Amino acid sequence: MTDPAAIASQFAFPGEILSVREYGAGHVNSTYLVQITDDQGNLDFILQRLNPAVFPEPERIMHNLRVLNDHIRPKLLAHPTLRWELPTIIPTRSGADYCRDQAGALWRAQTFIADTESFATIISEAQAEEAGRGLGFFHALIHDLPVQLLHDTLPGFHVTPAYLSQYAALAAAPPRPDSSTAALFCHRFIAERKEAAEVLETARAQGELFPCPIHGDPKPSNLLFARNTGQAISLIDLDTVKPGLLHYDLGDCLRSCCNPAGEDADLAGVSFNLGFCAAILRGYLPQVAPFFSAADYHYIYDAVRLLAFELGLRFFADHLAGDVYFRSRRPGHNLHRATVQFALCRSIEAQKNEIRKIVVALQRP
Repeated sequence: MTDPAAIASQFAFPGEILSVREYGAGHVNSTYLVQITDDQGNLDFILQRLNPAVFPEPERIMHNLRVLNDHIRPKLLAHPTLRWELPTIIPTRSGADYCRDQAGALWRAQTFIADTESFATIISEAQAEEAGRGLGFFHALIHDLPVQLLHDTLPGFHVTPAYLSQYAALAAAPPRPDSSTAALFCHRFIAERKEAAEVLETARAQGELFPCPIHGDPKPSNLLFARNTGQAISLIDLDTVKPGLLHYDLGDCLRSCCNPAGEDADLAGVSFNLGFCAAILRGYLPQVAPFFSAADYHYIYDAVRLLAFELGLRFFADHLAGDVYFRSRRPGHNLHRATVQFALCRSIEAQKNEIRKIVVALQRP
């Protein structure tokens, strides 16, 4: 087992390391908070081990972070009174952007954005609106970044038909067979909705939606809010920045932010909060209106419904595979996560007309 403190010592932090401890609750990478001390006091930094099973070519991630930094920072410098921050890469003592452990996994260090907080779930409509504004502002910053400059660090990410194919292969011969009531429910739920899984990819193929730079994982815990104002001032965990569809991001933001009960909730408490949905779109749509098309507005409902279905599908497939992708904290954890997402998907479907009415009311001609 690699010692995170030993890895931390390889980076050129501007002071003496006081502590290294686990931080956050991510499903994929291992994250640690490094506290150092210097003449000015104590400072915090982030140390991460990128999961090689998820990111087999992590150098491409570091390339994308450099491209993103070079594109966004000049825009932010032109507006010095506007607070929006990007994590900065801390080099190793040899000057590299990262190091590797004995198992070959890539580790990197970044600045910690101070005086901020993140939330596992959204707790108010005001916070939801700010989350939407933050995502929209990020999309406005990167929409003119030539998408061909970015590596596709996760081919097939958020391409639901591909996940369906992987699930079908697992279901035919699962490494972890499961005939429980919950598993049978998941199989039925997927079978009843698999025909709708093509909706965004069909729109892309028909030229209605276009590839562009995306964040890839804009859930509440990846949004940072300023403690003093409550304003969204950063999107972190930029490993999934890549070419994709804006609707992957918007759908995932709505899916994750509009379920106040969270991904590990009791099923009885899972529902799609329509007020939060309206608030997110009130914050988001004005930021992207200059480049949002009629088709972009049209596919918002399809996106949020599909992203809930997709994540449930991925959780369930990982359960059948033996928990090889998402980190699980107990037996059956990914199975439960799948049932939560499918309950959320059902709640979204029940409010289809209301969601579409919200979009129409906010749509700019």
